[in-house]
Amino acid sequence: MAERKPPEVLAGVDLERPNPGRIYDWFLGGNSNWAIDRVFGERLLGMWPQIAGVARQNRAFLQRVVADALDAGIRQFLDLGSGIPTVGNVHEIVQRHTNDPASVVYVDCEPVATAHSRVKLEHTDWAGVVQADLMHSHEVLTHATTKHLLDRNEPVCLLAVAALQFVGPDRGIPEMLRRYGTKLATGSRIAVSHFASDVPDPEARAAMERFRTECDVTPHPLYLRDRDTITSWLERLGQEWTLLVPGVTQLPDWRPNQIAPEDKAEAEKMRPFAWCGVAEKH
Repeated sequence: MAERKPPEVLAGVDLERPNPGRIYDWFLGGNSNWAIDRVFGERLLGMWPQIAGVARQNRAFLQRVVADALDAGIRQFLDLGSGIPTVGNVHEIVQRHTNDPASVVYVDCEPVATAHSRVKLEHTDWAGVVQADLMHSHEVLTHATTKHLLDRNEPVCLLAVAALQFVGPDRGIPEMLRRYGTKLATGSRIAVSHFASDVPDPEARAAMERFRTECDVTPHPLYLRDRDTITSWLERLGQEWTLLVPGVTQLPDWRPNQIAPEDKAEAEKMRPFAWCGVAEKH
């Protein structure tokens, strides 16, 4: 087997602690991770063996959301908490799905994530990166890169996929989503996915809780939430917003006809571990 080539170490990268974005990249089979991330990832797999499968199916949900938005005529994407570029990035999904002009803005608060993203997008003038806390909607929407790439008079698909599970309960997630929602044009969408706290099987719930506790040593602690909480976030966007069918549901139940045949078995196995939903502005 060929020796694995390590990623370039960029300025500001913390190699002393495992990083959730780099661990996620490793779960997905990417190359933007280091030994400390892989060792910690192995520990997490020992606590919750399904995590890698959930990561893959969450990424597959992201791909279906982007493809569905493109089919609906949306050509602008705002990816909150985009993390380190890994397998199946939004601009790559767009490229595979349409030849129409489109634009993508990635948002992350971590210097390492934005640095990697800028390198990856060096020759892509229709996609850009904003280093900001996703909770600060005004900073994100008024950033020069966002204003250059996104026309807020046209629909935007806002993606908060596997991002809000790293935001604490005291930071006002529903209010933040509503602030973004009020600034988006008719026809826009907001997509959310999140690890579940209400998994029916008690052993699986206990495994997820051990996993969650272990993540406390990373720069971004993890939170688990139930279906009612995720539903309330999207319902509180306002009367102009409607949940798309089938509402807040499990990953394999959102646009199941778009799941690749080779992914269906794993999607079913990962069914209870995350919630997802997409709302549309009318």
